[in-house]
Amino acid sequence: MEFGIFVQGYTPQARVDAVGPDAEHLALMNEVELVKTADGSGWKYVWCTEHHFLTQYSHLSANEVYLGYLAAVTDNIHIGSGIFNVNPRVNHPVRVAERVAMLDHLSDGRFEFGTGRGAGSREVTGFDIESTDATKAVFAEVIGEYKKMWRDEEYAYDGVSYRVPPRDSKWPTRNVLPKPWKKPHPPMWRAAGNPPTYAESARQGLGVLGFNVSSIKEMEAPVHAYKDNIAGAEPVGEYVNDSVMITNGVVCLEDGKKAREVATTMGLSYLQTLVFYYHDTFPKQEGFPVWPEPAEEPTLDEIEWRINEGYILCGDPDEVVEQVRRYESVGADQIAFGFPLNMSWEHANETIRLVGEHVIPKFDPDPVHRTTHFRDAAASR
Repeated sequence: MEFGIFVQGYTPQARVDAVGPDAEHLALMNEVELVKTADGSGWKYVWCTEHHFLTQYSHLSANEVYLGYLAAVTDNIHIGSGIFNVNPRVNHPVRVAERVAMLDHLSDGRFEFGTGRGAGSREVTGFDIESTDATKAVFAEVIGEYKKMWRDEEYAYDGVSYRVPPRDSKWPTRNVLPKPWKKPHPPMWRAAGNPPTYAESARQGLGVLGFNVSSIKEMEAPVHAYKDNIAGAEPVGEYVNDSVMITNGVVCLEDGKKAREVATTMGLSYLQTLVFYYHDTFPKQEGFPVWPEPAEEPTLDEIEWRINEGYILCGDPDEVVEQVRRYESVGADQIAFGFPLNMSWEHANETIRLVGEHVIPKFDPDPVHRTTHFRDAAASR
């Protein structure tokens, strides 16, 4: 069982009201500090979102720039794109291949290539894409091209969604550079939110980034759908990345009662209204408000219910250890926590430090993290 955090430049209105026009800048820079804390505390992954036009919810759009900066200020943590949008309307596939290889070099082989189709209709239609449904065929077309760009010294492609012209008398070759430093290439992942996508990701040999809003009980079916299909994978990369990541929130403090009190004041319900507003393809909890409808923040009793149902991990380190065991029991390989929500930076740092010191060693004995979950392509066929 491995552990990660994900950051997204979360800039809720409450933070803007509290600190003023510098809120966006402080969010982006303070999240760098959280990543540095995780790097020094034994966490394996940081995932950086790519979102566009999602006011308050995520101001982290140019994540390739952010990831390059994180590579320079960290030593051991794997830095991952969570995601790079692979639709050519958003990011040309050649440019994506170049960025992945460059980040592989700059991170000394610590980069993880997470891919996806975009977050809801506001984001994808902002790039003049007809609908979220229209991105499915494009993803299937593009995802298998990256290994060719990284492997071959000549690349050409004449497809439906993009084109790289073949050789001609003036330009006999087009070589996509640089090539990855980690051979054959960094691990490949795909964002998923429902059992069919988990199963399809497994058949493609991709690790899953499970950016979900479900309880741990509800995650058992998607994880099993993945594990049931991974043995027969025909990888779109050069090897199979056999790994499932599930997301959640965590508050881990020395005082478990204080952790629960913090959880009632960090805007969990407000964040959820934004999730359902922007991620309009996610299954929505019946009756739950969608931004800008107001939503009451949870009481202590409701936080306890969320803990018991697996919607959040919260308490002192010993309590969080027991809560993590539930994720281990459903077959997840990694759990990643979103930070900082709207808790104080001090509580976020304390949570990351305590999980690193007291929780992670119970599940992940490898503090250097030079390994990944993969089987080579030949063995998988």
